Amino acid sequence: MTNTTAVRADELAEVEQRSAPRRRLLRRTDRAPKVPWKIDLRRNWVLYAMALLPVIFLLIFRYLPMIGNVIAFRRFRPGGNIFGEYWVGTYYVDMFLNDPQFWKVFANTAILGGLTLLVCFPLPIVLALLLNEVRKKAFKRTIQSISYLPHFLSIVIVAGMVMQLLSVQGTVNQIVTALGGDAIPFLERAEWFRTVYVTSEVWQTVGWGTILYLAALTTVDSSLYEAARIDGANRLRQTWHVTLPGIRPTMVTLLILNVGTFLNVGFEKVLLLYNPLTYSTADVISTYLYRVGLVANNFSYAAAIGLFQALIGLAMVLTANLVSRRVVGASLW
Repeated sequence: MTNTTAVRADELAEVEQRSAPRRRLLRRTDRAPKVPWKIDLRRNWVLYAMALLPVIFLLIFRYLPMIGNVIAFRRFRPGGNIFGEYWVGTYYVDMFLNDPQFWKVFANTAILGGLTLLVCFPLPIVLALLLNEVRKKAFKRTIQSISYLPHFLSIVIVAGMVMQLLSVQGTVNQIVTALGGDAIPFLERAEWFRTVYVTSEVWQTVGWGTILYLAALTTVDSSLYEAARIDGANRLRQTWHVTLPGIRPTMVTLLILNVGTFLNVGFEKVLLLYNPLTYSTADVISTYLYRVGLVANNFSYAAAIGLFQALIGLAMVLTANLVSRRVVGASLW
């Protein structure tokens, strides 16, 4: 029995060795032939021409300014060398790492960014699912138009509306006093700033965020809904087992992108709404950089903080992508 098994093993090994070149040849022939770049450029020159301007824009306004990060390690003086006067090493890095004010600002940024992500990320999904269930097209388009409209308003206009609504004599306080309460100076109390900011973000961004999810919902195979109905699934179970898995790649992609901008809390809105009375909860990294870099002319210190913020954002994107690929099975790359 042992000799027979050994002979069969030898025969199988010989067959495997003979068939290996054939499999390699089949794999080579299955691959699409590689087209030379000159021929590909001649065939698809229109697509390359369309991509040329965005690539130039990214190179000039996104990648080229990265060279300026060198002043985080060099002493920069206005009017001098744009790459700094002399090398100081990690002097400015040690400065902000030992600055209690920076860590307070960092905590404010993390809390405000976390609240914004926690509230503003799932709401567009919920709104898209609700709109997907609406059968009357006129009503659906009306709700879409109303929810999209705030996105097209300027940040200055939004901040002005928030100030008017939440002022001591504003609409909100008129309702509060009409109900028997006392007027609340919302924009002058630090404990109210995060609520005001997140609420205004929800009002301005949720409707616009539903566009991608509504587009993703159109790609879900309708036969899956029919199979679910045959199995006795109601609308809620169809949403949970068919709709949400169908739009999972879109959800994961947007979540990873939102995590990457976790610390980039809206500079313009915070700058327009905050004041010295609300610095304890409203001051974020971007506004701190504005005061330190542009107002106080300490560009090297601001560049060091900005580089630190960018590295944290990069690490969070890589981590979120890795966790998503391992846990959910979908990732950005």
